[in-house]
Amino acid sequence: MVTESRFDTVDMMMNMGPQHPSTHGVFRMVLTVNGERIVGVEPYIGYLHRGTEKLCEMYNYRQIIELFDRLDYLANFNNELVFCMATEKLMGLQVPERAQYIRVILSELNRITSHLLFYGAFGGDVGALTPFLYGFRERERTQALFESVSGARMMHGYFRVGGVYRDVPADFNNNVRALIPFLRGGIEEMDDLLSENEIFVTRTRGVGVLKAQDAIDFGVSGPILRASGVREDLRRSEPYLVYDRLKFDIPVGQNGDCYDRYWVRMQEMYQSLSIVEQALEQMPEGPIVAPLPRGILRPPRGEAYARAENPRGEFGVYLVSEGRDKPYRVKIRGPSFCNLMALETMLKDSYIADCVVIFGSIDIVLGDVDR
Repeated sequence: MVTESRFDTVDMMMNMGPQHPSTHGVFRMVLTVNGERIVGVEPYIGYLHRGTEKLCEMYNYRQIIELFDRLDYLANFNNELVFCMATEKLMGLQVPERAQYIRVILSELNRITSHLLFYGAFGGDVGALTPFLYGFRERERTQALFESVSGARMMHGYFRVGGVYRDVPADFNNNVRALIPFLRGGIEEMDDLLSENEIFVTRTRGVGVLKAQDAIDFGVSGPILRASGVREDLRRSEPYLVYDRLKFDIPVGQNGDCYDRYWVRMQEMYQSLSIVEQALEQMPEGPIVAPLPRGILRPPRGEAYARAENPRGEFGVYLVSEGRDKPYRVKIRGPSFCNLMALETMLKDSYIADCVVIFGSIDIVLGDVDR
């Protein structure tokens, strides 16, 4: 006699983070899983919250720049730039051309260093150690250049309202020109290592798909948006600094999967090198800061919004002034925070084993998420 036994299955809750090494910081996900499939995700943030927006109300405009270094701490120059742009917009300042070119060169090199760290970390998420070694090898060369300009490897505090803190060193142009071949060769080597690797392609292609319309609906920006097939880049659609004088392509993916998000960032590094080369050729001599009153800055009453294409997407600063030496309100639009909105859609119906890969492809920085 055969008896049938029936088993009731229930969804299981699985806690990932905030100490998990693959969450790239103090980020926590509560996964609801059915067997090996993820059926629900609840993200928890705030472990790194420092109240940066409120702190901005307590410092003067020159001091606030240092706070922006500590948001997306892998894109320090890019963060400083946007706050300076918002303040300059409020004050009606015209930044000297030389300072604009310096800003472009350093911001694009910072984009490369950010993507290099993504390359290493994402390779680790997929299960490879070598990408970390390759990525940091080229990153160290660029960090040394940053240190020669600002005096610091990170937390530079180099951009200023109206321009930059001081002119670049006398050997800056030569150093950058010498650095570019090393970076290009290193990126090509990294490209060869992973882009056609059978295991890497199998782990990333068709995994964590985010459709173009979903990406737009969630407010996603940067490489993730372009990987989903949307050709949107603020350097082209709303040019700032001198980007309208520079020629570069906008890499766009087709499938919106983890592989495309990786591929777009790899191609962006090549484009950034091209931008840096053009900017070096065009950079004129001249002043590096606009005429400003000595001492404390007091922008007129009003409000301004500035945004730029940071390594992780659109970084925006909304600034409200009451004519005092400290802003009345500073609101930050962090791309890492906004890109996390799409996490649940990307993870649903995926395997648990792919969770780390999908999350790593977003490339968040918790300082930018929590603020």
